[in-house]
Amino acid sequence: MADLEVNVAGGVATMTMNRPEARNALSMDMRAQMDDEFHKAEFDESIRCIVLEGAGDHFMAGGDVKSMHEYLGSHEDAEVQRDFLHRIHALHTIMFSMRRMPKPIVAKVRGAAAGAGVSLAAACDLVIAEESAFFTLAYCNIGTTPDGSSSFHLPRAIGIKRTLEMTLLGDRYSAQKMSDMGLVNFVVPDADLDAECDKLATRLANGPTHVYGQGKRLMYRSLENEFESQLQLEAECFADCAKRNDYREGVAAFVEKRKPVFTGT
Repeated sequence: MADLEVNVAGGVATMTMNRPEARNALSMDMRAQMDDEFHKAEFDESIRCIVLEGAGDHFMAGGDVKSMHEYLGSHEDAEVQRDFLHRIHALHTIMFSMRRMPKPIVAKVRGAAAGAGVSLAAACDLVIAEESAFFTLAYCNIGTTPDGSSSFHLPRAIGIKRTLEMTLLGDRYSAQKMSDMGLVNFVVPDADLDAECDKLATRLANGPTHVYGQGKRLMYRSLENEFESQLQLEAECFADCAKRNDYREGVAAFVEKRKPVFTGT
């Protein structure tokens, strides 16, 4: 059984982290499979939206702490440092793919999102969570610092003080609290999570895919660009979209007072 399962239907690629017996804790096999699947999705024109979820009752409970414990008991410090650099860089490669992805990525969160689970959710473009879901950065609870790009995404999403609170205290936060803080976009009743996520993903998969990709590029680049550079990028993105089929369709639909039918081109 694969640590990551992928199903594509209706333009939506659902990536399911598939280690429910370990709350979908991140294995090296899962990292490799996720890296490969995100890379394939980037260039597959039939995929217009990605949903990242966990199998069973939880999204993802971070790294596999049990395997880490076993590993630490049988390796010297220098080897541990080298190996964990490799493990973390393998995770960071996924984050580069997610940031570069020219299509919307939705995190579908039920149960626990802990450690790297928070990092993965924060790296997605939108987050939908069930009411009973909870989030905890938790790294300090096992004596280490955050990874998986959470030190980049969280301060920008929820602010430096809130991020330090999560980093230094390692407490649990409800889905509603994380929504109030700015990390979660939608909180829905537990029983409605599947249906509401499907509705959101279908809406995105039927939208102007290229426009979404350029919109992501604009917003993420705004985090680093100076004013002049950002306005230049705005002009370039708009001009690029203006030559596309979806812009012609969107303008025609507006004039004709009908709903546009986008093809993602």
